Amino acid sequence: MPFARLATATTPTCHIGLGLAAVGRPGYINLGRDEDLGENRSADALRERTHELLDAAYAQGVRYFDVARSYGRSEEFLADWLNARPDVDDVVVGSKWGYTYTAGWTTDAEKHEVKDHGLATYERQRAETDALLGDRLDLYQIHSLTPDSPALTDQDLHAELAEAAARGVSVGFSTSGPAQADTIRAALAITVDGEPLFRTVQSTYNLLDHSAAPALAEAHDAGLTVIVKEGMANGRLAAPHAPQMLRAVAEETSLGCDAVALAWILSRPWAGVVLSGAATVPQLLSNLHAPAVDLDADQMTRLATLAEDPRAYWEHRGQLPWH
Repeated sequence: MPFARLATATTPTCHIGLGLAAVGRPGYINLGRDEDLGENRSADALRERTHELLDAAYAQGVRYFDVARSYGRSEEFLADWLNARPDVDDVVVGSKWGYTYTAGWTTDAEKHEVKDHGLATYERQRAETDALLGDRLDLYQIHSLTPDSPALTDQDLHAELAEAAARGVSVGFSTSGPAQADTIRAALAITVDGEPLFRTVQSTYNLLDHSAAPALAEAHDAGLTVIVKEGMANGRLAAPHAPQMLRAVAEETSLGCDAVALAWILSRPWAGVVLSGAATVPQLLSNLHAPAVDLDADQMTRLATLAEDPRAYWEHRGQLPWH
């Protein structure tokens, strides 16, 4: 399994990955993104920014990179970076299928992405991903499963995913919405020829939404690698938007709110990789201080009080504007 490459890593940042959702396209829902990216959001500008982030991340020991078909041109940008650095052979590359990017490189599209978990979409997007990433693709994930997704019951799809796994690509899934725990447990029950289908799960887990934690622990116990996304709650946990409790603990540690928020996640024994969604190199470097944060029991308890009702959390997320 590709994540075994990370098991022998000794750098403090080996459990932090870099996700390219915020820099692979001109529009996204992260708070503060207008200031982060500025006015020039041409493909060339975002390609250059992505490569700067990848260079900085790799230099600091980050070895997992996460993209998706719906993240604009993120796969292309990552492929360009990998092709220009043939000596970089120790990274793990994950992508996702199930959403189609439809914004046409604008920030004000009526729809930025369209979801379809059908077999035809998988076959089309897998071919598109292969054309860009080829044999550098280690992990292919169903993007944002929910309890009503047909991908949970489509046996023809399961068979094709199992064939992909037999050919060497790990198969995983990501989750979204207030019922993430239900989705995770449903996916864990899927088998093909008596063998579990999925090897990884990627879920939203942060100081504001803890709801997936028990199911993620179960997934870890079942042998899956757990990848945590949206650890910064789309910018809600970063200064200047961070809640007062988080700011207070950050001041006590003399590190940033972002490092503290990510450190809280890294403390979970089931958290295999925690994604940084940084849009700038300074943000990334600040995120990478997370392994150095040593939170005591009192600080952990105080931070845990920030949790919201999952339905309220996801309703708030759904109302965030595309910047």
